[in-house]
Amino acid sequence: MTPTIPAGPTTRTAHAFWLDAPGRGTVREVELPAPGPDEVLVRALYSGVSRGTETLVFQGRVPENQYAAMRAPFQEGDFPGPVKYGYLSVGVVEEGPAELTGRTVFCLHPHQTRYVVPAAAVTPVPASVPAARAVLAGTVETAVNALWDAAPLIGDRISVVGGGMVGCSVAALLARFPGVRVQLVDADPARAAVAEALGVGFAAPADAEGERDLVVHASATEAGLARCLELLRPEGTVVELSWYGDRRVALPLGEAFHSRRLTLRGSQVGTVSPARAATRGHADRLALALDLLADPALDALVTGESDFTELPVVLAKIASGELPALCHRVRYDAPGRS
Repeated sequence: MTPTIPAGPTTRTAHAFWLDAPGRGTVREVELPAPGPDEVLVRALYSGVSRGTETLVFQGRVPENQYAAMRAPFQEGDFPGPVKYGYLSVGVVEEGPAELTGRTVFCLHPHQTRYVVPAAAVTPVPASVPAARAVLAGTVETAVNALWDAAPLIGDRISVVGGGMVGCSVAALLARFPGVRVQLVDADPARAAVAEALGVGFAAPADAEGERDLVVHASATEAGLARCLELLRPEGTVVELSWYGDRRVALPLGEAFHSRRLTLRGSQVGTVSPARAATRGHADRLALALDLLADPALDALVTGESDFTELPVVLAKIASGELPALCHRVRYDAPGRS
């Protein structure tokens, strides 16, 4: 049974989703501080569930040696719980500096109805991007960083293995590169419709095209990563985006890996790619991601929506696989909600 949130003061209390313990979430009332001169009060419109990462958090599968690296910017509590976690929030600034008041903004904040953060922590959403689509900004930012790492070239033959939220974001951006032939590879045939909407090809793993210049891996499976190596041409590169949590992964590095001089490279959004770190910061990268979201094709990545009060049940269903999703969007538009 989902909780009913009573109406309350509009600026001093709020409600937030907390993971009380692995597999058990709840909505709690939280007290808000009055915003200071360099802070903003944001009323949430939407947030997004980052399926891969938030499933690992919900199931308590974040390795202890990664607790610090996995902390979200405005996380409260600690892994495995109780913890308030999430980082895809879009809202309206209700109080703050004049240049931000009334603006729709994106913030790396957990699922919460209202929150107070430094003004520097929010990024205005361009007028060309609907607020409901802007929840994808954090994932598209991951894709931007991955492609800075991967450095694709005009005319490259590229596969993206894993048609989840990150993989589809990468494929969507690659579809804009001149002359690049992109194939999205996934075991789920339903991803073919998403690939078509994004303007890229689709194949099941067994039918994927080989001799690829570059393969981006985002399936978070051992079999997927092994298949990536098989798809490469000699001296090709796999860029690994998957997060495996506490699982170990075995690879066939004793076969053709050395003779074909293959490269396996990790990429992670926590730091700006070395290819652009001298000229771009985190704020620049996020602003670019928001600009790229003007493309309506990216709406294909949002595969479900529910009310904030349903989040404890919805996250459990996403984590169990009962509710398949790329990006699941959470809405906060109930009248009188604090």
